[in-house]
Amino acid sequence: MGFDLDMTLADTRSGIAAVYDELAARLGIDIDSQAITARLGPPLEHELANWLAPEAIPAAAELFRQIYPEYGVPAHTAMEGAHEAVEAVRAQGGKIIVVTGKNRRDATSTINLLGLAVDEIVGSVFGAAKGSALARFGASAYVGDHVADIEAARAGNAVSVTVATGPYTVGELREHGADVALTDLTEFADWFAEWRRRDEVR
Repeated sequence: MGFDLDMTLADTRSGIAAVYDELAARLGIDIDSQAITARLGPPLEHELANWLAPEAIPAAAELFRQIYPEYGVPAHTAMEGAHEAVEAVRAQGGKIIVVTGKNRRDATSTINLLGLAVDEIVGSVFGAAKGSALARFGASAYVGDHVADIEAARAGNAVSVTVATGPYTVGELREHGADVALTDLTEFADWFAEWRRRDEVR
C-alpha cells in the first residue's frame, strides 16, 4: 500500500508555514504562508515561482531545505486516522511505502517523529513521477489528497484512493477520476477491510 505524506498521513501546514515565514524574513520579501498551506502538493520550486524571480529560486529552495528540519519538522502532527490506517494495513500482513514530493530526509524525519511504521520512503517525486516507485514496490493502491496523486496511482497501475484533507473536496476528487474518495483517513480502515474481503472473494 502506498501513501502520500503531506496532508494525507501528516498535517504539515503549521510547519511549512513556519518555514516560509522564516524564509520570507531572511530574504526580506513578502510570502503568504497561509495561502501556500491551503494548496500544498506541488514541488517547492513551483511554489517559490509565485514569489521570486526565476534566477532567485534555486538559492531560496536551498535555504528552505536548510531550515526545514529546525522550523518545519517539529511542528508536524499526524492526520486523524493516520496511525489506524497504517495499522490496518500491517495487521493484514501488508507493507507500506510512502511516496512524496518532500525530500527523503525531511520525509523520514517526519515519519519518525509521528511514529509511523512504514517499510520504504521515496521522496522528491510528484504526480505521475511517483508511479515508478509504486510499481517497483508492487503497491496495489495509493492513498493521497491531491489530484496529482490520482495521476500517481494510474502511473503505478494502482487503485487510486483519495482523502479530502487537502485542497480538494470528495466530489472534486471523484470528478478527477479517483477510484475511491474518503472524507479522511478515519474512514480508511473500514474501506480497506471491505476491499480486502472483495479481493479474497475474487
